[in-house]
Parts: sequence; structure tokens; C-alpha cells
Amino acid sequence: MQDNDFEGQVMLPPKPLTAQKGRGAVTNLQGRYEVHEREEFDDGWEHEEEAPRVWRTHVTEEMARTILSRNQSPDIPFGVSLNPYRGCEHGCIYCFARPTHSYLGLSPGLDFESKLYAKVNAPQLLRAELAKASYEPSPIALGVNTDAYQPCERDYKLTRRVLEVLQECDHPVGLITKSSLIERDIDILAPMAARNLAAAAITLTTLDPAIARTLEPRAAAPSRRLRTIRTLTEAGIPVSVSVAPIIPFVTEPDIEKIIDAAFEAGAINVSYVVLRLPWEVAPLFKDWLEAHFPDRAARVMNRVRDMRGGKDYDATFGKRMHGEGVWADLIKQRVEKAVARRLTMSRGMRFKYLDCTAFKRPVVVPARAAKVKAASNQLDLF
Repeated sequence: MQDNDFEGQVMLPPKPLTAQKGRGAVTNLQGRYEVHEREEFDDGWEHEEEAPRVWRTHVTEEMARTILSRNQSPDIPFGVSLNPYRGCEHGCIYCFARPTHSYLGLSPGLDFESKLYAKVNAPQLLRAELAKASYEPSPIALGVNTDAYQPCERDYKLTRRVLEVLQECDHPVGLITKSSLIERDIDILAPMAARNLAAAAITLTTLDPAIARTLEPRAAAPSRRLRTIRTLTEAGIPVSVSVAPIIPFVTEPDIEKIIDAAFEAGAINVSYVVLRLPWEVAPLFKDWLEAHFPDRAARVMNRVRDMRGGKDYDATFGKRMHGEGVWADLIKQRVEKAVARRLTMSRGMRFKYLDCTAFKRPVVVPARAAKVKAASNQLDLF
């Protein structure tokens, strides 16, 4: 084909990005480990309108090999975490865990929020881990990578069964969630909190329900999360609030209002994280901006780069959570002043470090012995 064969042809504009109801990602971007690259191309021929694809949620049960993850990051206040699920139906567009789906050969986009994995042996693996003679107790952060109370937890109850193991062993646990489903487990968490063994954190990104519906479409509404904070607090469970992420010109204007609402609901402390865009999260977030906030998309990304040394993201320890520069310093000052004002006004619970001294190792019956005992119906000697 000669170059002049294209003369007179009209280049068609790209199709506008459109969001699906109940989904955060606008596209199903390929993961960074994919060998072949695919992209949609309009050749100019007329096509019959195709019905939009519906991304239904599918949960795959898997037998995990390990269940506790350890880290030595100076940026986060815990060293051990447990995640009962991979992928998250909440669909938060900013989720830093999205790139982990690339390891599965799946997309960090729509696949991440619709193709989920449930680690059905999580409670058993935890019990075996805690029973090891070499195990040293340290507070376990539950549901950090993906939300432990996402919708499929209603059926699988893996988070509750994990909590039952931790309660049995008097092992300290901290939970972070955007879901009101945590209220279901107050019967476990309240007695543990009374013994300094449990604390909760609720992520509160915005107070605007319209923004929340696009930003984190299947998470609890902001008003429902505030009610959850009150419910947990009234049950004696210490609750902190994570204002995360702070997105310039989207959620950033309401920092003070979010913090005031959190303390009004009973929170005992507030932390924050500036928008992080690691790996595939950056293009996914940019597509989301173009679909929902095209009028300010360029301004948002320019401000993000102002706080990230001119890049979309800087993963350097000490910088990745809060950024750097004038705008990052301004956000820090606003948060600190709002928190200081509220802490001097508030009364009630204060955060205490979770207690690791009460831990008692669980007894694990070997699988073969358990089968023999069940077959013989033999009674225990002690």
C-alpha cells in the first residue's frame, strides 16, 4: 500500500471513555507482564452497535501456601499482615494493590474488581503459623492489601474465622476497611478491644456521595462509614480514620470537613496518604479522570507531579505516602492543624498500643490424627 492511498481519508477521533455502573476502572488495561499488546482500533467501517459487556463478579476458591506477609517498610506502622482475598470488588480506582493482579496474568483494571480469589484455607494456615515454636507475636494487620470485608465476605466468612482464631489465641489484630460489614464481628472485636487486643481503622476518602460512587463504587457510602465509626466506638472498639488518598482538586478541598466529621463520629485519631500511582494505577487513574473529571484532569495530574518530583509517582521510602514540595507541605499543615484542633476538643478513648504479652499458642491436631480420632470416636484423655 502506498502512502498516498490514505489521502482523503478522515482520521476518526478516539471513542470517549465511559464508565460502567458499579465499577471503578474505565478500561481493562493489560498487565505489565503481558507478552502481546492489544488495543481497540476503529477502521472506519460502520458496525452494528454492540451491547456493552457486563463485568460480573466471579470468585475463585484457592488453597494458599502461606498466609502471613511480612515487611520492613518504615512508612507503615505494622510488620505483619493477612489478606483473605485477592482482588477487591469495592473497585477503588486508586487502589495500590491493583498491580498485583498482573502476577496472575489478569488486568489491574476491571479484572481486579471482578475476578476475585478467596483463600479458603486462611484460618487453618493462620492456626498452623501461630502454633510454630518459632512464632513471635506481633499485631497482625487484617485486610491491608485488599478489603477483608468486601462483599464476598458475607458468604465466605473468612475474615470472621480468622478473627476467631486470633481471639482464641489472645493475639492482637488491627483492621482497616471501607465496609460496614465489620459491625457483624463486634461480638468478637469488642471483648478483644477491652483487653487491648483489637483496634479498627475506617478509610474515609470523601464526604461527597456522588464522588464516592465513582471513586470507590462498591464500598459503603460516606454517611454509612461515619455510622460504622459511631457503632464501633460505642461498642468500646478504638477507631482511627485514614483520609486516603487525598486527591488534588477532587477530595483535597474537603480535608478539614472530613477530619471534623471523623472526630464527630468518635474517631480517636486521623492519618492521611496523598494519592499514589504505582505501576498500572497511573494510566487507570488518568482514564478515570478523563471519564469523570475531564475539566480538571490536567490540573489534577500537574499537582500530583508537583508533589512527586515531576513524575506520576515516586516510590522512595519517606516520600511515597505524603509526597514532597510546597503542595505536600501545605496538605500536611492542613491535616495537622485540623487534627490538633479536634484532639483538644475531643474526650473519651485514647489509642493504646496493642498487647502482645497475652498470646497463647494454639494446639494444632495433625490431620492424620484427627481422622483416626474421628473414626474411632475416642474421647480425649484430658
